[in-house]
Amino acid sequence: MVVRKAPSPQNNASGSPRLISVEPLPEMEGPMCQWVPASASMSLAAALQQERIAAGAVPDEAARLAASQRKPDRIIRDPYASYSSVAVDPIRNEVVFTDENLFNIMVYDRMANTPPSATMTEPKRVIGGLKTKIEFQCGLYIDPDSGDIYAVNNDTVNTLVIFSRQAKGNVPPDRELYTPHGTFGIAVDEEAQELYLTLQHDSAMVVYKKTASKDDSPLRLLQGVRTRLADPHGIALDSKNRLIFVTNHGSVHQKRPGGQPASYGGGRPEGKTNWPVGEPVPGTGRNFPPAITVYALDAQGDTPPLRVIEGPKTQLNWPTGIAFNPKRDELYVANDMGDSILVFDAKAGGDVAPLRVIKGPKTMIDNPTGVFFDAPNDELWVTNFGNHTATVYKPATAGDTAPLRVIRSGPLGKPALAIGNPGALAYDSKREEILAPN
Repeated sequence: MVVRKAPSPQNNASGSPRLISVEPLPEMEGPMCQWVPASASMSLAAALQQERIAAGAVPDEAARLAASQRKPDRIIRDPYASYSSVAVDPIRNEVVFTDENLFNIMVYDRMANTPPSATMTEPKRVIGGLKTKIEFQCGLYIDPDSGDIYAVNNDTVNTLVIFSRQAKGNVPPDRELYTPHGTFGIAVDEEAQELYLTLQHDSAMVVYKKTASKDDSPLRLLQGVRTRLADPHGIALDSKNRLIFVTNHGSVHQKRPGGQPASYGGGRPEGKTNWPVGEPVPGTGRNFPPAITVYALDAQGDTPPLRVIEGPKTQLNWPTGIAFNPKRDELYVANDMGDSILVFDAKAGGDVAPLRVIKGPKTMIDNPTGVFFDAPNDELWVTNFGNHTATVYKPATAGDTAPLRVIRSGPLGKPALAIGNPGALAYDSKREEILAPN
C-alpha cells in the first residue's frame, strides 16, 4: 500500500502535512517479495523493486521510470515473516513453517532457540518467489519417508504445491494439484495413501489420492447441511480409530445442487467429479457456534458428524489449527481469537470444558493459527500469527507456562502488523486514520 501526502499543509489548522491520496501498488502476479535475511545489505524496498523488474511486472521503460520516480512518503507493511502453520520432520530434525506475510516456506533446525537479544533466527532454507506459486499458505504436511513438503494455498491460488526437501529459493514445485477455491487444512492417511483437505468457503471437505496431481478429481466429497461443516479450517486424523476431527469458525449458507458453483473460481472444471458446487440459497446464511466436528474416516456426501464439541464451556473462538495426540488421546486446538491452546479429550462431545488451557503472557501465545504434535520427540508446536513466533511445549503443559524454546522471525515483543490480503482502504479524515479491512 502506498500513502502520499501534500507537499505543503492544505486546509490544516495545525500546519502539519495531511494525507491527500491513497494509491494501490501496480498490479503484479505472485508474492510481493522474497525472504530477505537479517544479514542482507539490500533494503526491502530495493529487493521488492528488483523482483518486480525481473518478473516483468513493470511492463515498459516509461512505466518503469515512472514507478522508480514516484516514491511513497511511507509504506505500511510488516518486514518480518508471520508463521501460520507448522510441521516437524523428526527424521531430519527440522521444523517447517509457512509464512503468510512474505509468502515463503521456511525450514529451521528443530532445536533452534532464538536468544532474547537476537532480532531473529535465520532459517536453514527458504522456498519463495514467483515460480513457487506460494501465496497465502495456511496448511502444511511433511511426508514422513521422503521429507516432501505439501503446502496449501488458501486465498489467491487454487493450487496445492509439493516440494522436495532439497528445494530452496525461487523454484517451481515438483508437483501441483489444482484444488477447489478456499482450501485451508491438510491431513494425510498414510496407510490408505489418501489426502484430506478442508474447503473454507464451500463448507466442505475433499479427499484425494496422496499421489494426485494437476486435474485429478477428488475420491470423495463431504458437503451439505447435515454435515455441520461451517467455515472449516483445521483437520486432524485418528487413523487407528478411523476418525476425522475438523475445526469450524461457524459461518455457513445452504446451497442447492447444480446452478452456479459456490467456489469463487468459476464452475466445476470439465471432467471433474466429487467437486464442491452449488448455488447459495438467498436468506439461508447463518452462524453456528464455533465447533469441532467429528466424522468417520470414510465419511462422504451429506453425512452428519458422529459428535460435535461446541458451546460456551468449550471456550472455542475461531478455532483454527488442530492436532491429535494418540499417546494421550487428546486434541490440541489453536484458538486464534482466544490467544490460547485448548486441550480436549478426543472422545468428548457437547458443551464440555477443555481438559487444560495454555494461555497467558509467559506462554507468548498470540493469535495462534497452527499447532503440531511431534510424537517422536513428545513436543507440541504452536505458530503465533500475532507476534512473529513459534513456541514449543510439553504436551501436558497447562496454564501460563513459558515455552521450552522459541523461534522468532522478528524482534522480541514486536507485534505483527496482521495485514492479510486487504481488499479495500478507507481514510477517516476526522481522526486521520487509515482503515484496512482484512
